[in-house]
Amino acid sequence: MSRIRKVHVLLAAVTAALCVPASGVSSSVGAPSTITKIGKGEGSLNLIAWEGYTQPQWVKPFTKATGCKVRAKYGGSSDEMVTLMRTGQYDAVSASGDASLRLILGKDVRAIDPKLIPDFKNFIPQLKSPSHNTVKGVHYGISLQWGPNTLLYNTKKVKPAPKSWSVLYSSKFKGKVTVPDNAIQIADAALYLSKSKPSLGITDPYELTDTQFKATVDLLKKQHSLVKKYWGTAGDEIDLFKNGGATVGASWPYQTITLQAAKAPVKDLIPKEGATGWADTWMISTKAKHPNCAVMWIKWVSTPKVQAQQAISFGETPANTKACAVMNKLSKGSCAQYHANASTAYFNSIKFWKTPVKDCGNGKNNCTDYSKWQSAWTDIKS
Repeated sequence: MSRIRKVHVLLAAVTAALCVPASGVSSSVGAPSTITKIGKGEGSLNLIAWEGYTQPQWVKPFTKATGCKVRAKYGGSSDEMVTLMRTGQYDAVSASGDASLRLILGKDVRAIDPKLIPDFKNFIPQLKSPSHNTVKGVHYGISLQWGPNTLLYNTKKVKPAPKSWSVLYSSKFKGKVTVPDNAIQIADAALYLSKSKPSLGITDPYELTDTQFKATVDLLKKQHSLVKKYWGTAGDEIDLFKNGGATVGASWPYQTITLQAAKAPVKDLIPKEGATGWADTWMISTKAKHPNCAVMWIKWVSTPKVQAQQAISFGETPANTKACAVMNKLSKGSCAQYHANASTAYFNSIKFWKTPVKDCGNGKNNCTDYSKWQSAWTDIKS
């Protein structure tokens, strides 16, 4: 999945580094122990992050307060982030839900005691122990920010206003549909089918049997002829709606707010079937050379002020409920714009991304894993 909000993606060459255990936190790759205390900072911190997650306005104060100098490598996709983490050169990663379980199952990340993060108690309940970063009650990271995948539409071209994801599969909008270029988009189609074709028995859009998966892929193959473009960045979709190339699409609140600020006739909504959504987690590598600085960083970016700064800067929603008031001080009305003060019903309508694995959670291993999703997505677009 690509989560870059801007039109460009920074890619840099990977350099080799030694893995040296640091004081305060022991390192064990085979069976990583839970981080339960913070030792003295090591003076450095090497991060893999989405572009925009390490802005000077919160990085510089962090370095001044802790002595940990931050070096960030921007990842262009979840797949790239997983690959980079497995080089052992980085301390932590801002993993999205379609990457986090891969890192957990690969024993690439350490478990962490949430008690080390004072603001954890202020997080929305849905992001305290989500299935994409918590396994059998063990936390393998701390949630950061999130966003729903919304239905975006042109208010002048789509009347009456849509209530269902069905418009993305309707021939009425042939050549005017746009959806993310991302294998996890299969889950959006599965969520729609869970309501429109209940006989399939889909209860979790990320846990699909072969029959459910085939039905979902077939729907997306039929949709292919309707799609104007599979967008890779938020900028791509914004341009499509600005120039009339798209009338309906799967989107994020960032695009809606940007388009509305430009006076484009658009609105968005969570359809009656609900929606998927992404949620990022800071995860610490089992091979981290600077684990103490990594925990300090997670503690820092979990505070209301930094959560608010990042939410407004990047265009997403903070996990910390205390960030809402700070957001409105920084930018009037931003808390509501990004649904940071939404109702429990709104939060519960979001099915957060998680890596598809064979284990269906019912004692059976008959679900399709992520590799099949990736292969199918390539076929869908061909």
